Amino acid sequence: MRRSLSLLGLLFVLALLGGLAWWRLSAAGREAGRFQTAAVVRGDLAETITANGTLNPVGVVNVGVQVSGTVQRLHADFNDRVRAGQLLLELDPRLFRARLAQSEANLARARAELELARTNRRRAEELVRRQFLSAQAYDQAVAAERAARAAVQAAEAAVAQDRANLEFSVVRSPVDGVVISRQVDVGQTVAASFQTPTLFTIARDLRRMQIEAAVAEADIGKVRVGQPVSFTVDAFGTRRFAGTVHQIRLNPTTQQNVVTFTVVIAVDNPDGVLLPGMTATASFRVRDLKDVLLVPNAALAFRPEGFDPRRFREEGRRSGPAPAAEGFPATVFVLGSGGEPVPRRVQVLASDDEMSAIAEGVLAPGDLVILADREAQARRGVVRVGPPPASGGTG
Repeated sequence: MRRSLSLLGLLFVLALLGGLAWWRLSAAGREAGRFQTAAVVRGDLAETITANGTLNPVGVVNVGVQVSGTVQRLHADFNDRVRAGQLLLELDPRLFRARLAQSEANLARARAELELARTNRRRAEELVRRQFLSAQAYDQAVAAERAARAAVQAAEAAVAQDRANLEFSVVRSPVDGVVISRQVDVGQTVAASFQTPTLFTIARDLRRMQIEAAVAEADIGKVRVGQPVSFTVDAFGTRRFAGTVHQIRLNPTTQQNVVTFTVVIAVDNPDGVLLPGMTATASFRVRDLKDVLLVPNAALAFRPEGFDPRRFREEGRRSGPAPAAEGFPATVFVLGSGGEPVPRRVQVLASDDEMSAIAEGVLAPGDLVILADREAQARRGVVRVGPPPASGGTG
């Protein structure tokens, strides 16, 4: 009888212990299931800087005109290839020819007056020698000749000016290139009174382009001349093009308290698919990290409810080692044995769009870092869009 009671008591104790163990494992499983996790892995990471800019030809010439007039003929249009000296545009030449004819007539009259003044000066010189003319009258004859000579010079200058204006009414290309812009049409009046209007824009060589990218001041210290750059344009989707940093301009631009620097990227365009004005998204390759620990960027942003970062930092200063000099400190949470989030202080070496490289010593490959709290998201009304996480990446 006593042996039976002892056996029953032993079975009861074992059942109680088993139930307690099952309850703890179930609680830990439920706690772990509320967190979305990902495993720490080893891999390679390329640190890059992203900036946007506009594609432009390297050599652009704005062709204008120095005289006013009405466009009579156009000899070039958009996308036309032109050679240096090729005719681009003609203004109505009638007014310029009339002014030139008037200037030539004034020059002929001035030359006739000069010839008369020379004759009068010679006659006055002979009369003075015979003492038939006063010295004052002779001086007046000499001055008249000099004034006539100056009038001839002024008339010649007027003729040269009007002849040049007639030549300026015909616009020719100053360089070899491609017309990428035309600002006038036949019949349009061009006014060049206060400034030279731009009629054509000619790109010297579309096989050589450049991107003027706006780089934030926080990243400009990582950009160097000669640094390789890859970029994409919307017209070609994910196709990547290559370039090189050519110049870092020292003149900053400030918009709404945001300071950026213009970085000029040299680009080869042998097949001509890149067009002026395209918007480019450039990635500057800063450095390559090989065989490092990688965690998703979401793990760096996750914070559980009730976490006090100041208290955690104070505890780390009292008990933990000093952080490494390389990189910057950050906090991630790993999934503990009981399914609870456990904070870990790590050093972030570099990041890209998806992953961050962290220093060795705190985490190991296979550790589960927490990305999100499903229950907190549900309470806030956050709905997960897309397929559920893979079974290997969740706790």
